[in-house]
Amino acid sequence: MTAELHELDGDSFHLLTIGEYAALGETEHGYTELVEGRLLMSPSPAFKHSRAMGRLYSALVAQAPADFEAVQALDVDLELAPADEPGSSRRPDIMVVRREFGDRLAEEGGIVPASEVLLVVEIVSPSSKRTDHVHKRNDYADAGIPNYWIVDVDRPVSLTACRLTEQFGYQDDQTATGTFRTDVPFPVEVDLSRLV
Repeated sequence: MTAELHELDGDSFHLLTIGEYAALGETEHGYTELVEGRLLMSPSPAFKHSRAMGRLYSALVAQAPADFEAVQALDVDLELAPADEPGSSRRPDIMVVRREFGDRLAEEGGIVPASEVLLVVEIVSPSSKRTDHVHKRNDYADAGIPNYWIVDVDRPVSLTACRLTEQFGYQDDQTATGTFRTDVPFPVEVDLSRLV
């Protein structure tokens, strides 16, 4: 990933607020994230990453109770800065929100506030190992997102489930290969070997 400052007024560069980031809209190639006002560009994910993301998403959708909803690749405002200051937004591969919020988001659109997110999931790519295991882990914890799953698609496929604690940020609840089972944020069972 490389960082770029965004030119807004034609002759100077400045750090973006969440509102300015949202106004940029979709990109043609890859996707963007905003970290402390700096725009980060990433290429589109590779096939193995996309397949794992799609299969895990399908498993979550199939097992989610009626009041939960899994969504893919939407921007999350980490809510770490006031609206008029440089902001941070990440785009997790998958997230889980309450159905009521998902319905509202479907109608109104926009960036998802971190306070509405119950779980974020990142599928690790070769170029994102440090970002997913260190930077995003810290960002999501600072934003108060209660659960973070890190899926490594190298064989054997593994899933590390992290739970937010008050004193220490995320603590690893479990690292699974084979079958992953949890009750958080809802009861789910995933055969990790079938993700790739």
